[in-house]
Amino acid sequence: MAQTFFKLLQEDNPLKIVGTINAYSALLAKKSGHKAIYLSGAGVANASYGLPDLALTSRDNVLEDLRRIKGIVDLPILVDCDTGWGSGLNISKTIKEMISAGADAVHLEDQVSEKRCGHRPGKEIVSKEEMVDRIKASKDSVTKNDFMLMARTDAFSKEGINSVIDRSNAFIEAGADSIFPEAITSLEDYLEISKNVNAPILANITEFGLTPMFKTDELKNAGVKMILYPLSAFRAMSKAAEDVYLELIDSDSLEKKVKKMQSRDELYDVLNYHMYEKKIDELFSKE
Repeated sequence: MAQTFFKLLQEDNPLKIVGTINAYSALLAKKSGHKAIYLSGAGVANASYGLPDLALTSRDNVLEDLRRIKGIVDLPILVDCDTGWGSGLNISKTIKEMISAGADAVHLEDQVSEKRCGHRPGKEIVSKEEMVDRIKASKDSVTKNDFMLMARTDAFSKEGINSVIDRSNAFIEAGADSIFPEAITSLEDYLEISKNVNAPILANITEFGLTPMFKTDELKNAGVKMILYPLSAFRAMSKAAEDVYLELIDSDSLEKKVKKMQSRDELYDVLNYHMYEKKIDELFSKE
């Protein structure tokens, strides 16, 4: 039986969820032993379309990357659904299509539709009542057993921790299964949220953002049940790729970089290449 986020939360405390920007990244995460993966909206915009995370990509853009990942990896996946791409019926369509494409969990946020990265200035949030309506529309559209509906709130930087707690409890009452308080700046704030919100809390440990790089045990002691690393591997991959491109400008050989590259054999191991090749050989041998 496939794992679910609810089951994993019983086994791992806290549960680490790692960002995978494409199907091959998901294979690497699985081979490394991770149990849950994440498809970031910023990752889709940045990696698949070369765009900033400013509501410039669509539901279909995210669905395409989701289908590619779930077509090759069976790990539970949490999907960033931004603000749901509309209201009411559009949000309902979002949830149904995400489930159909293989999502095991999604999160929706309480920013306005012209959203920004959660760690950038200038964010604006909708009223608590409007976000409650988003959660209700989402919950009413869930057609999959053990599907996790996560509510993200960006209220901390706008209205403070009391608003985060108030909104979170309203979202849970509306049907949210877990809470994603964005851009929290201290362990004390995570602890205060976890004490006053009766649902699993996710901490977003994204590099170069407003939230410090807290350690696993620190977050566990603060009541956090899930830790998200949304774009860590993507940032490392991008820096490595840039180094190779620059080396080719300045040098006539990549010899100095080869030792840092994944070898052909290592690539084939991740892809299970020889299994595919064996099947081709077997097909031809029957002719």
